[in-house]
Amino acid sequence: MKAAQLKKYEKNFKLQINEINIPEINDDEVLVAIKYSAVNPLDSLIGTGNIKLIQNYKLPQTMGNEISGVIKKVGKNVSQFKLEDEIYGRLPLNNIGGFAEYIAVKASEIALIPKTLKLKEAVAAPLTGLTAIQGMIEILKVKSGRTILIPGGSGSFGQMAIPVAKSLGLKVIVTGSPEAKERTLKAGADQYLNFKTENYWELLSNIDYLIDTRGPSEFEHELSVLQQGGKMLSLITGPNKKFALTNKIPFWKRILFSAAGKKYDKQAAEKNIEYNFIFVKSDGQQLNELSKIIDDNHIVPAIDPTVFTLDQVNEAIAYGKSGKTQGKVVITVQ
Repeated sequence: MKAAQLKKYEKNFKLQINEINIPEINDDEVLVAIKYSAVNPLDSLIGTGNIKLIQNYKLPQTMGNEISGVIKKVGKNVSQFKLEDEIYGRLPLNNIGGFAEYIAVKASEIALIPKTLKLKEAVAAPLTGLTAIQGMIEILKVKSGRTILIPGGSGSFGQMAIPVAKSLGLKVIVTGSPEAKERTLKAGADQYLNFKTENYWELLSNIDYLIDTRGPSEFEHELSVLQQGGKMLSLITGPNKKFALTNKIPFWKRILFSAAGKKYDKQAAEKNIEYNFIFVKSDGQQLNELSKIIDDNHIVPAIDPTVFTLDQVNEAIAYGKSGKTQGKVVITVQ
């Protein structure tokens, strides 16, 4: 089978299309014929070696974190799936390989695609959807009736995070471009601020929860709108001591993460705010919950219209970083 593989960590990495064997499955796994794979910022973080402290791969490594496809073999201990079922998933970090024609994956880490979506649409949902579910329920431990702010939440993450937040009883405030206002309000946001004409840090205060999609340049502004005792979850700014402890990172790495996040922890602690970082995990049960949210709210993830094949994986990754996309960049695999 064809697979796009990373041979060397480097700043301007390029994946190489190689012929490798179709994987054999274990008793708790299924073999998936991958139909579509989505491009994510995580692909670049892996390729450049920026997350080696979290996950260091034995190279060459087949890349790709998010898939949709059809089940072609079922392990003898698997009861929840059958042949030809259409599934989707965020692959486990230690078993990525979505830029390939087939993958063996544990049945517990995937789910049937939502009833209202096609395979091409479904591939754009798992990573952002699981991030929203895990971030709000497991890390922020949100409580119904409170308010969450998502600066820059008008993109693909917000598209999943808004309905998840509403299903948890939260009031949702989002900032973004004027072009995205209508679709973001339609997704369920209660308030929308145009970042070109409105500075959220001048208009908002006493926010309970905040999800950071902007990174370190926005950190002080984000802290300023949270109330004392508020909680921030970052998708970008970086790991800290709490992240290392929660994820049971080895002691020597824990020291490095603690040092890297010390600045942000200190700034947050001075305002009595809890700072958190997330690295999303695969979870089939949570994907089933996500499917229900998608079906109930008639969510159709935005897909960029540009067509890429597996042979064009490097062009797809470059386009994903271009800032010109109109939704998730998807690779047609088979």
